[in-house]
Amino acid sequence: MISVGNLSVGGTGKSPVVAALARWLVAQGERPSILSRGYGRADPADGVVVVSDGRDVLATLDRAGDEPLMLARHVPGAAVCVSPDRHLAGVLAERVLGCTVHVLDDGFQHLDLRRDLDVLVTTVGEISGGRVIPSGRLREPIDAASRAHVLVVSGATAGAAASEAWSLGISQSCGAVGVLEEPVRIGSPDPRWDRTARDGRSRAHEGSVIALAGIANPERFTESLRAAGWQVADTIVFPDHHRYTHADMERTAAAIARAGASAVFTTDKDAVRVEPLGPMPFRIYRVPLTVHFDPAEALFGSVTALLDVGADGRRVGARA
Repeated sequence: MISVGNLSVGGTGKSPVVAALARWLVAQGERPSILSRGYGRADPADGVVVVSDGRDVLATLDRAGDEPLMLARHVPGAAVCVSPDRHLAGVLAERVLGCTVHVLDDGFQHLDLRRDLDVLVTTVGEISGGRVIPSGRLREPIDAASRAHVLVVSGATAGAAASEAWSLGISQSCGAVGVLEEPVRIGSPDPRWDRTARDGRSRAHEGSVIALAGIANPERFTESLRAAGWQVADTIVFPDHHRYTHADMERTAAAIARAGASAVFTTDKDAVRVEPLGPMPFRIYRVPLTVHFDPAEALFGSVTALLDVGADGRRVGARA
C-alpha cells in the first residue's frame, strides 16, 4: 500500500503525483489500483464503485467524483475504485480486478489502513509555516509530517525540497515541477490545438485565452499558463469541485466577448465537470499537466524497494 496525501487542505498538487506514480507502476508491469473516497460525489453509492477496471471507464461523474474520473481517464492500465471503506475497495481491487499494488489517494490521515510507503505532498513553507484548522490550513500539527517516508515538494528544486524535508524530519525528498502539455479541445472530433502560429511565433501571438478553474488553487493554473507563454486575458474562478451549470458557461461566453479571447483553457479536473453540459458556443480546451520529479530516484527508488520485498517478505500488493 502506497499512500499519497497532504497535511493541509487542498491545492498542493497531490493528484498529479498519484497519476505519475500509477503510470510508473503500469510501466513496470504492475497492475495498480487507485483507491479514493470520491469526495463530492452527487450519487454516493454504498459499497465500492469501480470507476475503471484498468481497461474501460465504467462510472459517471455523479457516481465517481471528479478526481477519480479524471484519474480513470488519464491513467490507462490502472483500476480506480471509490468507497468510504478503502479496505473494502482494496480487497475488491485485488480479488476481482487482479490488482498487484494499491495507491491510496489522499491517505495521509487514513491511519486505519497499514501502508508500506507514505508520500506527503506539500509546497515550500506550507507545513513549517502553517497553523492547524481553524486558525490555518493544516489538518494535523506540524510534527505529524515526520510519519512520511518521502516528501514531494511541488514547484521546488531538489535542494529546496531537501531543506524542507530536513526541517520536518523526513529522510527522503524530491522536488516536483508541473509542465503543461499542449491543449486538447473538449468535445471535438479533432482535439488538437488549432495553432495559428506554426511559423514559430510565440503563443502570445495566437490570441488571448480565458482561464476557467474550479480547483483549490486556481491562481497556480493561471500562473502556469502565463509561464508557458499563453496570454491570459481573464480568469474565471469557482470553488473546488464546483458543479458547472449552463449559467456558468453563459458567464464564460460573456467574458470571452469582453476580452476578445480566442478560447477557454481549463484543467483536466474541471474538464470532467464541464463535459456533461454538452457542446459549447465557444472553443474550450483542457490543458494536461505532467509532473517531473527531481531527483526521481527518491520517489521511484523507494517504491521499487517495496515492490521487490515488502516489510514482512511479501509483495506490497498482497497486503491491502
